[in-house]
Amino acid sequence: MIVHDDLFPPDEKDAIWLRRAGESGWVVLTSDDRIRYREVEKAALLRWKVRAFVLSGRSLSGDQMAATFVAALPRMERMVQRMAAPFVAHVTSSGKVRPLP
Repeated sequence: MIVHDDLFPPDEKDAIWLRRAGESGWVVLTSDDRIRYREVEKAALLRWKVRAFVLSGRSLSGDQMAATFVAALPRMERMVQRMAAPFVAHVTSSGKVRPLP
């Protein structure tokens, strides 16, 4: 597992780290549910063929976020295997996963 702040400054522009994620074939896990709406980030997601899972529920603690992603992991793995990049999928606090348009 690669943690954003281990490689990038905390305030690194999203377009920079999204490029690295796409070029490296990493799967992005984020709680930034607006990332797919901001033009620069949206362009980076598409251009660098990023596969991203966006967690809903901003009021979750770090432990709750981790538990949610762990619960959703089998569904996320199936999506990564079946869907071509780029894609953004929504992960609910109950662990459900669905691709977003």
